[in-house]
Amino acid sequence: MQYISSSAKIGENVSIGYFSVISDNVTIGSNVTILNGVTIYQGTTIAENVTIESNAVIGRQPRPAKTSTIRITNTLMPTQIGLGTIVGAGAVIYAGSITGSYCLIGDRAVVREKCTIGDYVIIGTGSIVENVVEIGQKTKIQSGSYITAYTTIGESCFIAPMVTTLNDNFMGRTQERFKFIKGADIRNGARVGGGSIVLPGIKIAEESFIAAGAVVTKDTLPEKVYKGLPAREFRAVPVHELLEGEGN
Repeated sequence: MQYISSSAKIGENVSIGYFSVISDNVTIGSNVTILNGVTIYQGTTIAENVTIESNAVIGRQPRPAKTSTIRITNTLMPTQIGLGTIVGAGAVIYAGSITGSYCLIGDRAVVREKCTIGDYVIIGTGSIVENVVEIGQKTKIQSGSYITAYTTIGESCFIAPMVTTLNDNFMGRTQERFKFIKGADIRNGARVGGGSIVLPGIKIAEESFIAAGAVVTKDTLPEKVYKGLPAREFRAVPVHELLEGEGN
C-alpha cells in the first residue's frame, strides 16, 4: 500500500516501496528508487537516478519549540534532491534545503532547514547538520559529527567522526547572544580530526590540519597543523598532502 498524490509528477522507471507517502506537487525524475516507509513532503523535487532508503523523510517543515532560538514565521521553500544522490535509511532532510548531485546522506543523518550542500558531498551516518549551513563540493563529513547552525564549510574538506562545532558563547543565556551567534568558517581543503571541538565563529584556514581531539579556540593559518587543548600551531602541512600536490 502507498499514497501517491494525484498532483505528483512521477518520471519513468520509478520504484516506490510499501507504505511510502508522496505528497502534493512532488516531482520525481526518472530511474528513482524509493524504498519502504518513505515520506516525501509537499513540493519536493527529486532529480533522476536518486535512491531513497527505507523510512527516510524529505521536505518536512520545521516545528520549533516555543523556547527555541530559531523562529519560523513562513512556510519554507520545498526541498530539492540532486541527480544521483543517495539518501540513507531513516535520514531526515528538512524543507528549504538543497543537495547537489551525487551526494550521500547517510543512514539516520539529519539535515535541517535552509542548508545548501554541494555536489559529491558525503554526510556520514548519524551526523547532524543544523539550519543555515553551507557545504562545498567534495567535502566529507564522517559519522556522528555535529555541524551547528550558521556554519560554512568549503570545498574538499574532511570532517572526521564525532567532530563538534559550536555557535553560542553565551550557551543560551541573555538576549545579547543573538547578535553574536555564528558557527565556524572552515575553508577549502581544511581537515578536522576525530573528536575535535571548534568554538563559535572560528575560521579554520585553507588546508589547515586539526589533529584529533583538539579544541580550536583561535583562527588558524593556512597549511598549518594544529594540535592540543587549546589547539596550537605544531608544524606545516607536508607539501605532498596539499590538494595542489595531489593534482586536484
